[in-house]
Amino acid sequence: MTIMDFKAIRRELHSRPELSGEEKETARHVESALREFEPTKIVRHVGGHGLLAEYVFAEEGPTLLFRADMDAVAVDEPADLCPHHSLRPGVAHKCGHDGHTAILLRLAQRLRETPLRRGRALLLFQPAEETGAGARAVLEEGELNDYRIDKAFALHNIPGAPLGSVLCRTGSFTCAVTSVAITLTGRPSHAAEPQNGVNPGAAAADIVRETLLWNQPDKTREDYFLATLVEIRVGEEAYGVSAGEGVIRFTLRAKTDRVLQERLRRLETLVGEACQRTTGLRHSITRVEPFSASENDDSCVALVREAARQEGLPYREAEQPFSWGEDFGLFTQHYPGALFGLGAGENCPPLHSPLYDFPDELIETGASLFHRIAALATQQATSN
Repeated sequence: MTIMDFKAIRRELHSRPELSGEEKETARHVESALREFEPTKIVRHVGGHGLLAEYVFAEEGPTLLFRADMDAVAVDEPADLCPHHSLRPGVAHKCGHDGHTAILLRLAQRLRETPLRRGRALLLFQPAEETGAGARAVLEEGELNDYRIDKAFALHNIPGAPLGSVLCRTGSFTCAVTSVAITLTGRPSHAAEPQNGVNPGAAAADIVRETLLWNQPDKTREDYFLATLVEIRVGEEAYGVSAGEGVIRFTLRAKTDRVLQERLRRLETLVGEACQRTTGLRHSITRVEPFSASENDDSCVALVREAARQEGLPYREAEQPFSWGEDFGLFTQHYPGALFGLGAGENCPPLHSPLYDFPDELIETGASLFHRIAALATQQATSN
């Protein structure tokens, strides 16, 4: 077997990032490395450019899914940040998916060198996590329906947490998030005669003011909700014209899917009522990039906790869910699972910052933790 330098693999992926849905070259690079580790089977084009590697072991046992994301984000990386800087202007691995992918490749090597006694491991290299479309595409196309998946796991690096520390919690680990685009369509007129047109300005003001009043930023409460105004535009820079159209964009997040759906229904009612107060004003609402809350299963969290202990890694129970969205939440709606955090260091720049770079030290840590979780899960199934 070829000796693999996973740090070099991660840096090569970092230098050639691809946006959500465009991970063709990344998938080719990953598959080339995977074949060195002799999986039982490799399935291409899973949910787009995704890959699924299957390892079947000697005895019957549980089927475990481990997921890594492969896509980059639309952020410009400074060319002098690191020797392996992005070669693609405006695109960079600023969420650490290059590192997550390297971790799963190292897990593949571990499973080849130190196979489990029983069961099956599925390694999913998933596309399009950043847009929330990847997990949905994987699940909808049905490739995973050929398996009875007993437990599913994924990790995400966490800047600000001590390097190599493990964070997890039962229940929501990341929030339910969606964006909405509200289009208001009226009719322009001369600014001196606004009564001859249909101006969406009053409705837009009412919608924005009322929606922001719903914010409840205390994440200790179950009704945590945050509406962030992303864009508001009414008309254009034409002082002789009374506006005839408008756009409002929000990102909405809540601790649970239930609360988020309640707020979405409330927003639809609000928009309808605001538009009715301006005769002739029409509207449409589009939901964009939805993410379900990652709801961690008790038994899966217990496995993460014990694996961290056995690996000698500091473990911390997260008090509240992270506010950002992660499309692994869709997998936790279908299978018992856990998404957990792996500390990237107190001085690591935040996710999506131009200065962020994944810490290479986490590759071995993450792969060892995944391998330990797999071993514990199969032992648990034997004892049960």
